[in-house]
Amino acid sequence: MYNEHYATEDRRTIAAVATPAGYGGIGVIRLSGPDSLPLTRQIIQPEERDLPIYPKSPTLRRLGDDQDADPLDDALITWFRAPHSFTGEDVVEISCHGSPVVLAEVLRRLRSQGADLAEPGEFSMRAFLNGRIDLAQAEAINSLIHARTTYQARLATRQLRGGLSARLQPL
Repeated sequence: MYNEHYATEDRRTIAAVATPAGYGGIGVIRLSGPDSLPLTRQIIQPEERDLPIYPKSPTLRRLGDDQDADPLDDALITWFRAPHSFTGEDVVEISCHGSPVVLAEVLRRLRSQGADLAEPGEFSMRAFLNGRIDLAQAEAINSLIHARTTYQARLATRQLRGGLSARLQPL
């Protein structure tokens, strides 16, 4: 259940690279907080900045700024409006090319617009504090990320889907 008390307490918008370090075809930067969409709009090329971005509909936009005529990269922008997101807050995922240089520059630009760098586990913590997941599910996320076998991954997924939580609920 969405916890409006927590949402009004922490008004910071956080951002972090959500994909593993290194080179890849795709890299994802995630933002969570009340300014997720406005901050994202500030790093889109000026001529595309005011074009609509609809909730849950990936939208192709060029990343750039007012000083650069050449875009940094093309990216899919996906906006999840609160409370219909993992954290229960407004969330934006920016899917661009997975070059460490591109990801670092996108993150730098978001931070220069006012986003705070997320601490490890802060997205999950916000989901927990906003009642989107319980403690067993939060722990399952870490277990799934660090799974070394298919069995461990399946067990963590079952726990993430609420298997353990349902068994612990009082009758």
